[in-house]
Amino acid sequence: MKRLLGILLGCVTFANAQNDNNLKTENMVPPIAKKEAKKLEKHGDVRIDNYFWMNQRENPEVIAYLNAENAYNDKMTAHTKDFQEKLFEEMKSRIKEDDESVPYKLNGYWYITRFEKGYDYPVYSRKKGSLDASEEVMFNVNDMAKGYDYYSLGGLNVSMDNKLVAFGTDTLSRRKYTIRIKNLETGEIYSEEIKNTTGSSTWANDNKTLFYTKKDPQTLRSYRIYKHILGTDPSEDQLVYEENDDTFNTYVYKSKSRQYIIIGSHSTMTTEYRFLDADRPEEQFQVFQTRERGLEYSISHYGDHFYVVTNKDKATNFKLMKTPVTATSQENWEDVIPHRDDYLLEDIDIFKDYLVVSERHNGLNAIRIIAWDGSKDAYIPFGSETYTAYTSINPDFDTDILRYSYNSLTTPTQVVDYNMNTGEKTVLKEQEVLGGKFDKENYTSERIWATAEDGTKIPVSLVYRKGIKKDGSNPLLQYAYGSYGSTIDPYFSTVRLSLLDRGFIYAIAHIRGGEYLGRQWYENGKLFTKKNTFTDFIDVSKYLIDQNYTSSDHLYAMGGSAGGLLMGAVVNMAPQLYNGVIAAVPFVDVVTTMLDDSIPLTTGEYDEWGNPNNKEYYEYMKSYSPYDNVVAQDYPNMLVTTGLHDSQVQYWEPAKWVAKLREFKTDDHVLLLHTNMDAGHGGASGRFESLKEVAEEYAFLLDLEGISE
Repeated sequence: MKRLLGILLGCVTFANAQNDNNLKTENMVPPIAKKEAKKLEKHGDVRIDNYFWMNQRENPEVIAYLNAENAYNDKMTAHTKDFQEKLFEEMKSRIKEDDESVPYKLNGYWYITRFEKGYDYPVYSRKKGSLDASEEVMFNVNDMAKGYDYYSLGGLNVSMDNKLVAFGTDTLSRRKYTIRIKNLETGEIYSEEIKNTTGSSTWANDNKTLFYTKKDPQTLRSYRIYKHILGTDPSEDQLVYEENDDTFNTYVYKSKSRQYIIIGSHSTMTTEYRFLDADRPEEQFQVFQTRERGLEYSISHYGDHFYVVTNKDKATNFKLMKTPVTATSQENWEDVIPHRDDYLLEDIDIFKDYLVVSERHNGLNAIRIIAWDGSKDAYIPFGSETYTAYTSINPDFDTDILRYSYNSLTTPTQVVDYNMNTGEKTVLKEQEVLGGKFDKENYTSERIWATAEDGTKIPVSLVYRKGIKKDGSNPLLQYAYGSYGSTIDPYFSTVRLSLLDRGFIYAIAHIRGGEYLGRQWYENGKLFTKKNTFTDFIDVSKYLIDQNYTSSDHLYAMGGSAGGLLMGAVVNMAPQLYNGVIAAVPFVDVVTTMLDDSIPLTTGEYDEWGNPNNKEYYEYMKSYSPYDNVVAQDYPNMLVTTGLHDSQVQYWEPAKWVAKLREFKTDDHVLLLHTNMDAGHGGASGRFESLKEVAEEYAFLLDLEGISE
């Protein structure tokens, strides 16, 4: 304990040598974690984990070590604190503080989310019938968050008679929400509290029956659906469905038609749904289609049919089918839009006269408008090579207006109403970038293709200020995620301007493991092909260097969560390519975590990473797990962040990883660990507090480049 707490160290000085941009330190000794050997044996293989003891959240020694690392981080970055504050104020100054959302109409009311100047949290309000009506404030989250270090309000769900709203609150950032109910006529918040939920809920059409999802208190898996009757004790709530397969999560929602309550169960590769007439909440749910391993589907109701987006019949990129409400099993499904090899079908939106299909072609979003009567089948034109477009909030069924959002690496987010009859576009709002310095014409974006080691072409989206020279001297931040089929589209960011305006190039590597180029792109970056994710990222880095966008002295990498796993693998495999790396809430102790089914989310991850109880998966996983593959070599300058209450990647993974890196690394580069002792996976709550974390990350990168203004 004394060694952990004994961090009364000397002052810190930094020097940036002319030909060496790496941070150097003098008279500063990092915390040294104690080693306590833990023997971990599986399949006859023995691993010794000297830092296993860090998984004891309540152990004072663990807290002391994390505090010692935080103190070391503070001292090592003391010279950048003023710069961090400047960056924070700069980022904040671009945000319109008194901003509000474009209103949307639902069940006779216009709903608005707005922010007030000087406040971190939103105000949720509505207006009855017309936007000229008086405002009714439902929630002022700024008032509700007083006294809390972290506060999240979500799952707002208004009853059909518009009199009640259910909502969830989380004050710890463990994503364990307490649901409460507010009377919108009197302002009273009822005494009943439903704890340990996802925060989301769904009213039946009787305005008194509320369905919600509970979490397993240990693993945090969403596993039970309950039915609550207004005014009764939540301890008496009826269990209506329990998901007994611990690789599945479950949830409940209402169809857009408002005719059905739907329970969904999903794992990485398999889905199953149940449905119930929303007018008859006392009845039993009916299975839509019994789960079959590998069969994925989602359902939307319209008229006498359900529409089904599915991979049935080996439809890798998914297809659209329909089935009668009275006969929902798969033998009754018939094709509406068949499978296509070059188009990924991502989602649908149903309107009275139109079907809207969200697709992806050659990596780019496409929105297709199809009239039910066959009179129209066309795509909304976008005319750009790197952009993001997606359908937005469209709760109204009987309308010809589709609302969607559009942005690109150089274009702020636009909210657009598109008339599906005439094709007319109306930009309702474009995100304002304040400060008087932003002009989209000062920036350019492009998409390039790097060649991976197996010959696969990897797309890369780039943005930078016009006028840069490709001479290898540009600092470049390369970002990626690469897991779960989650695609990082080329999106606009006001905070990123703080890097671009200081000469940085920003690159998004669309590596395998995401779905940028279709479902197969994901399949080729998971399980036994997971290493493609890492080698793709490395090959993109090499290509950017070869094309003189940057050099290894100026190349930086960043990823978070599963993207933090990517960072951990990359620094083990090719540390020489990067001057600095930021790993945010990184998933780095893959084998140990995936063998511990008491940890939140583990069992549901088997179809993504593999089940290490199977020897083949164990060996493959161990061959890339960042923590297990730390070796004696030079590593880049690194900043690692985590949250003590993280429910997705437990804090001890990055803490152990940093301790092991300190033990093995042979360089004098900077290695910093910052643990947010109040927050979890998503970091700080509030729109401005989170900017302080970004400012810390950017200051780390800019300092390595010798940039302090």
